[in-house]
Amino acid sequence: MADLSVIVSEIEIKLRRLIDEKNRLSVENKRIMEENDALQRENAALRQSATELQDKINKSTIVNALDNEGELEEGRKLIKELVREIDRCVSILNSKE
Repeated sequence: MADLSVIVSEIEIKLRRLIDEKNRLSVENKRIMEENDALQRENAALRQSATELQDKINKSTIVNALDNEGELEEGRKLIKELVREIDRCVSILNSKE
């Protein structure tokens, strides 16, 4: 009978240890789940920020391209004006012949 009570006591001790370990793991699991949720929110915010920054880069690129188009247009106007002046000079030279 003494052996039986020793066995029961050992089982009780092991059971308490298992319950304590289960409780510790439950607390740790809850902490990890909360940390995971926080990281997912941070990840979503960073992705949103990256998307917004990419949009700003795209807009800036378009604006710069349009600015360059304006410079190109001014360059084209200047070239056309110079060509007209050359044509006038050629026609003046041709009329004197």
